[in-house]
Amino acid sequence: MNDSEFSNRQGFHDDRPDREAQARSEPTQAEALRRDFHFDLPPPLIAQHPPARRGDSRLLALDGATGALADRMFRELPDLLRPGDLLVFNDTRVIPARLFGHKASGGRFELLVERVLDSRRALAHLRASKPPKPGGRLLFDAGFAATVLDRRDDLFEIRVESDQPLPELLEQYGRVPLPPYITHEPTPEDRERYQTLYARQPGAVAAPTAGLHFEQALLDRLAEQGVEQAFVTLHVGAGTFQPVRVERIAEHAMHAEWLEVGAATCERIQAARARGGRVVAIGTTVVRALETAAGDHDLPQPWRGDTRIFIYPGYRFRCVDALVSNFHLPESTLLMLVAAFAGHAEILRAYRHAVERGYRFFSYGDAMFLTRRPRT
Repeated sequence: MNDSEFSNRQGFHDDRPDREAQARSEPTQAEALRRDFHFDLPPPLIAQHPPARRGDSRLLALDGATGALADRMFRELPDLLRPGDLLVFNDTRVIPARLFGHKASGGRFELLVERVLDSRRALAHLRASKPPKPGGRLLFDAGFAATVLDRRDDLFEIRVESDQPLPELLEQYGRVPLPPYITHEPTPEDRERYQTLYARQPGAVAAPTAGLHFEQALLDRLAEQGVEQAFVTLHVGAGTFQPVRVERIAEHAMHAEWLEVGAATCERIQAARARGGRVVAIGTTVVRALETAAGDHDLPQPWRGDTRIFIYPGYRFRCVDALVSNFHLPESTLLMLVAAFAGHAEILRAYRHAVERGYRFFSYGDAMFLTRRPRT
């Protein structure tokens, strides 16, 4: 069964415009502009809370081969998968990375840990009326202190002064680092729901949100169906919310995020390819991890370290065939990634459809299932 035959049997409806006209309007890597990725989003569609239970969200399916759309529920994801497919998840765990306090000079600050360096040191974003200089002391409301060691671009290197190691201090006193578009203060519900069921490697300050939809019953059902699983780790940084400030996309500099793709996952991907299964990334973070690990190869190789990979239209994908992803911010790097994956015109049309149908957007919102646009 080819992809078009498969999509026709899965309830897709065909309201797409002429494919040749779309291809002519697709921006090249050199000419892609930030405004090419704008869409109008009514603020009430920004989800402020998760659904009552995982999996109760909606799922908009976009067939990259034909451009056809289908409105579904997330619990119907197994209908879009085949025995032999491989789902790849990001097992990073969100740390309660936000702390508050005052400088020794008296001014208040808000600190967001970007990366824990060791048991005492971290790189952090620091918001204060006047940024501290190296040697400055930070006095946290929780009763411990830290010294500013250095400044690295937008980040500050700090060293905590406490008998407890920094990870323990964060778990005890830190707040959940909810995204800036979620306006309520973190609640106990957020501490549980802004975390995937399979999170096990602490280090992220933002959730890999495509994974928030999976409940255990769905994971079990997929396993029984013959859909296999593998994991990568990419610690999502606060830079994922950083806006693109340049008009020409090629001039944008990505933030660095730490990732690891292990040998076992590489072997599972190779086996899936050999049996004719698809590699399905659960979230854009998985796409970035696998494409980084693939490099110039057609399959990922074991890889560990920082990545600054920026994927936007014109990028040639190596190893990902399908993608589960939430809806992303206008003009964001993540919207550019999904546009590269399924087609610029197709994605913007799908987003307009989602707005018209009242889908919920961003971290606690609904999801999409995308198959890759064929190479031209």
